[in-house]
This record gives sequence, C-alpha cells and structure tokens, in this order.
Amino acid sequence: MKKFFNILILLIILNGNAYADKILKSGYLIPTENWEDDIKIDETFKLSNVKDKIVVIYNHGSDSMDHKTKNCAWVNQLRNFATLAGDEINNKEIMVYLNCQGHLEGDLGATISNIKYFTSKWDGPYPGVSKMDRRVQGNLELVKKFVNMGIPKNQIIITGHSCGGWATLLFTAKYMKEVGGGIALMPACNYIISKKMKVKKVGIEKALNKFRKNYPGIAKLREKHIKIMKDGNAPILIFTHPMDHYEGLTSDWMDDVPNFKRIVISNNKKINGKKCKVSGKNYTETLKKAHIIDYADCFLFYHPTIKKYIASRIE
Repeated sequence: MKKFFNILILLIILNGNAYADKILKSGYLIPTENWEDDIKIDETFKLSNVKDKIVVIYNHGSDSMDHKTKNCAWVNQLRNFATLAGDEINNKEIMVYLNCQGHLEGDLGATISNIKYFTSKWDGPYPGVSKMDRRVQGNLELVKKFVNMGIPKNQIIITGHSCGGWATLLFTAKYMKEVGGGIALMPACNYIISKKMKVKKVGIEKALNKFRKNYPGIAKLREKHIKIMKDGNAPILIFTHPMDHYEGLTSDWMDDVPNFKRIVISNNKKINGKKCKVSGKNYTETLKKAHIIDYADCFLFYHPTIKKYIASRIE
C-alpha cells in the first residue's frame, strides 16, 4: 500500500500542482506583460516574417513515464515562458511553441500498467521504442516543419521541464545540428531518485547502486540515456536544484560534460533572496516543491541568462 501511495505522489508532482488548470493543445503562447496574466494558446501554426522569429519549442513534463496521457501542460508551468514570449533578441521576436506529447506511448508502456512500470523488476534493456524516444523523434519532426516554414535552424531552441528537460538533453545530444540550442529545466524522468534512494544520507554511489537493484530496467535505460548525452556533448544550458527529489542530487555528472553549462539554483526555495510562488488560473501559493522552481515567479531572475544564451546561439 505504501508503494502504491508513493507512485501516486510521483504522478502528481512530476507535472506540478495537481489542481492547476490544464492546457491540452499545442500552440504558441500568447505573450503576457505581467506574470499573473491569463495564459492563452494560439493554435495557428503558420508564422509571418519568419526570418525575424526565434522559435522556442517547449516540452512539458509528464505524469507517466512510458504511457499515453490526456494531459499536456498546466497554467503554472507556462507563466515564465509566456512572459518571455514576445521579447526580442537582436531584433528577432521570441515565439514559444508548446509541444503537447502526452498522446505518445512506449512499447513497454503499451503492455504493462503505469504502476507496474515502477514496481516490477524488469531487467532491461528496454524492449522496443520508449516514449522518451518517441518524444525526441516528435521534436525532430516539429523542427523540420519549422525549417520548412522558413525558420533558420539556428533560430530554433529546444527546451523543456522534467521529462521534457530530459527529452531536451537527448534531442540535443542526437540532433544539435538541426537547431540552435537547448535549455533543460530540472531534467528528470527516472523516478524519485534523490529522495527515495536517500542520496543526501548515503551518497550518490550507494544510492544509485540501490536504484539499480530495485529498478534495474529503469536504471539501465537512464544510464543509456546519460551515455548518449555525454557523447553528444551539446552546448546547452541546464538548470538543476539540489532539493529536487528526482535528479537534484544525481546531476553532478553534467559538470564533466565540457559543453554543458549547468546552473545550480540555490540551496533553498529562494532565488536571489526572493521567496518563490507559483500560480494557476485561480490560485497563488508559496512554492512547495523545488522540482517546479522553474514555474515560480522568482525564476524570472534567470530570464536575462536565458536570453543571453539564446543570443549566443543565433549569431
């Protein structure tokens, strides 16, 4: 029963506040001037004056690692990127495109339940094509559509939160030549490793050994992905937080990848001394989970860093 409860918690917090309003369709985020403004989506795909546009493809988190879902993103997840949309870099307008991929499913997910995926000790390797693989390929197809529209490759930036951040790392490792850059936000898609394996108490090595023992299939898939990311050595920007229950304390391997630029966000739930809050459509609350600190208003502090990175990639 305790294990079942843990799985339910996992499904909720990977994608943020369970009570936030859902956004269910792909489209451009309509720019907002204030962080608290309504979040709206323009489902029209076409763009005018394409040479003067920077397209940021946003990949949402997931409440299922390998199974299809009806969900896409939440209002609170999109607030910071809605304020970034409409800004200009070198006289080019930033367009943020929400890439909904909840409908995708992995070959293993199609055969076992979501709960069994985290409780059964399948040894790996992964049997077929995973949902993460399909997310990466879906991004490649979307990038090609933008290129065919006339957007220069170097003016396309891949980004994403949690599983979307993990997809960003994998995509840029494989297809960096197809885009200008990548920004990974709290990249994780492999269980609540930092917290459940007690990394802070026992250390990374012992925690990962326990993870391999308890979840050998997931551990092998994670290690395979990390090797791809290391070998890809893509020049990307990454944000992590040591209090993130997922990969917060298991992300130091990123510091050994020469082209990675990782920013570790504080050791608390403040950024630059400012307390963080998140907001849905009809609620605002103090940030409770470090995993979603990139949703919070305090994360606006990093917008100049993000814009500087984008500027360096589109030159």
